Amino acid sequence: MVIYQFNFRPYKRRFVHPVQTNHGLWEIREGIIIELEQEDGQVGWGEIAPIPWFGSETLDQALEFCQYLPKEINGDVIFSIPDTLPACQFGFETALTPLPSSYIPHSLKLSALLPAGKSAIDAYLPLWQSGYRTFKWKIAVNSIDEELAILELLVQKLPAGAIRLDANAGLGYDEAKLWLETCDKLMSNGVNIEFIEQPLPPSQFEEMLELSVSYKTKLALDESVATLQNLETCYSKGWRQIFVIKPLIIGSPSKLSKFCQQHQIDAVFSSVFETDIGRNAALQLANELSLHHRAVGFGVNHWF
Repeated sequence: MVIYQFNFRPYKRRFVHPVQTNHGLWEIREGIIIELEQEDGQVGWGEIAPIPWFGSETLDQALEFCQYLPKEINGDVIFSIPDTLPACQFGFETALTPLPSSYIPHSLKLSALLPAGKSAIDAYLPLWQSGYRTFKWKIAVNSIDEELAILELLVQKLPAGAIRLDANAGLGYDEAKLWLETCDKLMSNGVNIEFIEQPLPPSQFEEMLELSVSYKTKLALDESVATLQNLETCYSKGWRQIFVIKPLIIGSPSKLSKFCQQHQIDAVFSSVFETDIGRNAALQLANELSLHHRAVGFGVNHWF
């Protein structure tokens, strides 16, 4: 059995501008870089990048786990990490397979994250000029009337691009219906609204299931499928539209691969503002498992 020398170090990265969502303002991305070195000197790197408000462990819990481990570990230790530490599962398991320092498969297209509110109208142009053609815009941050007015302006700027609207579980049922009605009208006029992401809280799964079959605009689950166990549950309950998968917090990549290949789900892989180490591992998974060839949500480097 292969023995690995294990080391780790925490990191902090400040956003150029705080990321604003329905969950609040996010100013600093914190995580852990792990190193697994084999006897022959080959080194694998992994990243633990929790988002506790999405359902992963906290950074403190991940640090405590890393501090608990001995300096020498093997594969049995890695594959026995509990499901309560999904970000650790991903970080350690991906460190077993060293990747190039830069891994962006040519077959993958990236979706760019726009800032919330009116700032999105001006922010889209340099991203468009950089080659992006799919954009995500955070909603449920300001009043619905204000955001619907901004959307009208935004789609005039993006006649040939696709837009995704991400509510981060911040809408009420009637608000979600209004957004869907608005998007259906825009789509009938040729606007490419790719989907609305997580309009309602995970606790309102049945309502989201109902909405998913009532409108032309597609819906995507995000917070509802933050971990592999959540993903399996939502699938078993009948969700067949889009699943937004954040690889760095969902858990074991090998188990995720098995699930996606078995059920052929419509998946969109998305960033959690990880470093290049986690990004490379996540993009490898996305390249293998993006069966519907949707743009992956990793157009976030401009936030650092």
